[in-house]
Amino acid sequence: MIFDVALRKTLTSPERRFELQAEFATDASRVVIYGPSGAGKSVLLRTLAGLLKADSGHIRIAGQTLFDSQNKLNLPPQKRRIGYLFQDYALFPHLNVRQNIAFGLQTGWLNPAARVAHAEVDLWLERFQLNALANEMPARLSGGQRQRVALARALVARPAALLLDEPFAALDADLRESMRAELDQMQRSVGIPLLLISHDERDAEVFGDQVLNIREGVLSPARG
Repeated sequence: MIFDVALRKTLTSPERRFELQAEFATDASRVVIYGPSGAGKSVLLRTLAGLLKADSGHIRIAGQTLFDSQNKLNLPPQKRRIGYLFQDYALFPHLNVRQNIAFGLQTGWLNPAARVAHAEVDLWLERFQLNALANEMPARLSGGQRQRVALARALVARPAALLLDEPFAALDADLRESMRAELDQMQRSVGIPLLLISHDERDAEVFGDQVLNIREGVLSPARG
């Protein structure tokens, strides 16, 4: 089973109480969680990655148990072997392209050297056609280039799975379509399972080997 998830997570604030109830198990290597803003997509993704701790249940991805409340297991994010692509890409503005990618290999918080040499970094610079931009800073990159850098950083450590938070939302319509094609080709090439959250039906069409709807924190199978 690639994704085996059964969890509950409650978030409270003075304005709102939100309850996430997510349960699904699938051998599909491309899963899309589809729903409107505020439905709980990002809460689910952050909980799978370990950025939020589930209240109860279990999370198993690619054969590894990441969280199990019954057995009091909760792996920290850096030990989950999960690549995470943030919606805003979260590149470090003070690091060049090569350093941003190399940061995905770090076990601590020290910045990689400006001209860090590493075979895996070179591989992803080549694969995403970023060689000519290796010494550029994020502020000088286009939206598509920033996404390629963020994807390379997520993939450089050879994760067991890739989680993507609305990966095309920040791009204009034409670039969205071309980047979907690039991500589609890349995923098929490297074979890393992905789980993508989106409110865009087109993402579900392209990447949804299995599509789950989410409404008010509750998952249900897609119809149609």
